[in-house]
Amino acid sequence: MTDVIIIGAGVSGAAIARELSRYERKVLVLEKESDVCEGTSKANSGIVHAGHDAVPGTLKARLNVEGNRMMDVLSRELDFPFKRNGSLVLSFEEEGREGLLELLERGRKNGVEGLCIVEPDKLRELEPNLSPDVKAALYAPAGGIVCPFGLTIALAENACENGVEFKLDTTVEKIEKMPVTGEGAGKEGFLYRVHTDKGCFEAPVVINAAGVYADVLHNMVSEKKLHITARRGEYCLLDRTVGNLVSHTVFQLPTKMGKGILVTPTVHGNLLLGPTAQDIENKEATCTTGEGMGKVLEQAAKSLKDLPSKSVITSFAGLRAHEDGGDFVIGEAEDAPGFIDVAGIESPGLTCAPAIGVYVANLLQSIRPAALKKDFKAYRKGVPGMSLATDEEKQRLIKENPAFANVICRCEQVTEGEILAAIHRPLGATTLDGIKRRTRAGMGRCQAGFCAPKTVEILARELSADMAQITKSGKDSGFLVGYNKGYEESREAFVSMEDREEAQA
Repeated sequence: MTDVIIIGAGVSGAAIARELSRYERKVLVLEKESDVCEGTSKANSGIVHAGHDAVPGTLKARLNVEGNRMMDVLSRELDFPFKRNGSLVLSFEEEGREGLLELLERGRKNGVEGLCIVEPDKLRELEPNLSPDVKAALYAPAGGIVCPFGLTIALAENACENGVEFKLDTTVEKIEKMPVTGEGAGKEGFLYRVHTDKGCFEAPVVINAAGVYADVLHNMVSEKKLHITARRGEYCLLDRTVGNLVSHTVFQLPTKMGKGILVTPTVHGNLLLGPTAQDIENKEATCTTGEGMGKVLEQAAKSLKDLPSKSVITSFAGLRAHEDGGDFVIGEAEDAPGFIDVAGIESPGLTCAPAIGVYVANLLQSIRPAALKKDFKAYRKGVPGMSLATDEEKQRLIKENPAFANVICRCEQVTEGEILAAIHRPLGATTLDGIKRRTRAGMGRCQAGFCAPKTVEILARELSADMAQITKSGKDSGFLVGYNKGYEESREAFVSMEDREEAQA
């Protein structure tokens, strides 16, 4: 039996795992996908919000500002890309000033520093490529950008290094709330038995960080029901050649559906547009749509003079977990002691994640106190990147391992050495997407068109697996399996056609 089970290895689950790893506890993370950062956390804007949007007094408002302030130190400790580039909220009508002033006042109440209204002349100095239709903007110097994969993977790896166990490809099917007595009993005599497709696990405390499925898990143990709506957001990613079109994150005045279509540089030099906001019933519907892509490009073009839409290199969609009450739901379920919900974590959830980790760790200390570890490792080193390394660093890495001289991904200049490092590390990559998120191999202009075969070959070699076993993102996403099946179907159809032709002759 373990002390704490965390369900979900997205950014919230990973942040909680990292904070709990500071204590003398046995912690287990269950994740239904083949890797960490496979759900909402892999498909979002990568924005570190300043904190002026959330309603004062809400958990969103409090944790946004706290999480924002933690990001500088955290990025240095865990070695992931983060940049405090500032943000602008644009108004295209004079009447919109009222909305900007409301955000200004809201931000000040939330404790956001440095907020101010910027007029058109100053705006043109900050962002020369903004649309001439912009009448004013709210400037937030505290805004930033982060790599969402880098943040989530760094948190999870550091938690793993500090003793947290991760079980991936493990789907929770049922949770039983069991009254028990004795040393293993949880608060008020409860123990939770978590049934999965890989067996049963028991703990007195369960932390529900299951994203869009958090309501499903909560409702297994509580009569006080939760309801979460999956809100799909579609994005377009543009090539690095246009990545400097803006230097700040550029928002439009928000609506009840969210912060609208943004334009932002990424920490890796691309330009990102999105997201849309569409409430859907299917919690797995991460497909993009023609309508959604059209809306992203149309709305983003309002913010800029000339949007280079021909520079789009890929599109993607993610699902945000919108809880009916509109705020985060973090705390013990009222009628399920020891069952802690971390639900409804939508924007600004990525920003809030480090603070959510601390919040939940403190909550757990009040329920089941534990001693701090004396040997907690606060620092983690990421995969070395040759494209950003100095000449001296490159020479050192190549001397240590000649594989660092073998370029696999030409678009992003990722070497075999980096791919090997991504595989052979805590929670190492086992899929093509796992390599992509840890090294950026396959994220460039050709979108893995050239490097995928070689990367699959390296994965198979290093994991002692058949190449047909290597997948894009786990489960039924095999490359060679799908190819062979398609080949056989085509061959059978061709043979049947030949038979028909011979019969007709």
